[in-house]
Amino acid sequence: MNRILLSLCMAVLLNTVSLRADDVTADQLKLTLPPAIYAVPETEIGVYFQNIVLFEPASELQFDVACEVGRAEADRWVIQSEVGETGQYPLTVTVNDAEGKPIASAETTVTIVSRDAGDGEEVRLLIVGDSLTHASVYPNRLHELLSRPANPEVTLLGTHHPAGAQDDVFHEGYGGWAWQTFLTRYIPEDKSDGTYRTRSSPFVFLNVEEKPELNLERYVAEQCRGDAPDMVIFKLGINDCFGADAEAPDARIDEVLKHADELIAAFRTVAPEATIGICLTTPGNSRDLTFDANYKGKYTRRGSVEASSQFRQCFQRLQKIEPNKHRFVDAFVGLMLALFGICFGSILR
Repeated sequence: MNRILLSLCMAVLLNTVSLRADDVTADQLKLTLPPAIYAVPETEIGVYFQNIVLFEPASELQFDVACEVGRAEADRWVIQSEVGETGQYPLTVTVNDAEGKPIASAETTVTIVSRDAGDGEEVRLLIVGDSLTHASVYPNRLHELLSRPANPEVTLLGTHHPAGAQDDVFHEGYGGWAWQTFLTRYIPEDKSDGTYRTRSSPFVFLNVEEKPELNLERYVAEQCRGDAPDMVIFKLGINDCFGADAEAPDARIDEVLKHADELIAAFRTVAPEATIGICLTTPGNSRDLTFDANYKGKYTRRGSVEASSQFRQCFQRLQKIEPNKHRFVDAFVGLMLALFGICFGSILR
């Protein structure tokens, strides 16, 4: 199986700062690029400038991109390679202030791989997430991409098949859920209204003492026909951090990391050969109108931006902690690249 180290950490949502572009320092800017950017022919990959710095708005800064492939636009660098175009290309991003004075620079490598890299493989994939997964937009897109010729044959595992999911799209994604929810949530059937909002975690069952406990062995036996997944993707973190103290989020971050470690370790036990992908938090929409339409005043864009700064801290720390506990391995080319809209902070084995 072809494997590549994938650490697409481009989904860093920006904290609002009260600095002028002429005053921002490299430490305040925190220019962040992934160690590698992977692309496949005929599929667009973009690096949005607003998502790689902590200064907002990024439009007040100047971004210079040096790379043999792709092109720089007003708000992003983008590549959509042609069929047969493969190889590795250094990419450097330099951020300047409004007067053109350099503030910070970062480098990465663009690797274009053949679209048929995963041809002939069979993969059992489980996606675990919150409302972004429940909506099934990216799982559907994944399914569509993998349905193209010369891709691996992928079975999407899971017990959840919401209304928006395509026929063969299953997962474990539920609106409002967090790392802890999957670890501990148990609701007796007679207390449930039959919807996912009042259901137990698919991974939690009653033990011999009639007490709820995490039991992934039983989940695999009953829901995966006894065959552990080859890949597990986690897209969690948003709901864990709502309500954290914006001035001192460390206590909440420590709690989130504890829950994440526990769930990841449990999957590592039941699926020791699986590749595990941990996604970074997706950036929020930049328009207040979108938040009003979705949350009806419950959450504001400003509040989301502040919370997402905590999400970013959480996942940055997760990236630093996990390599000390797990051995990093390369991720399967054909499958991981199909998830071009998802941002992986860690790929663990």
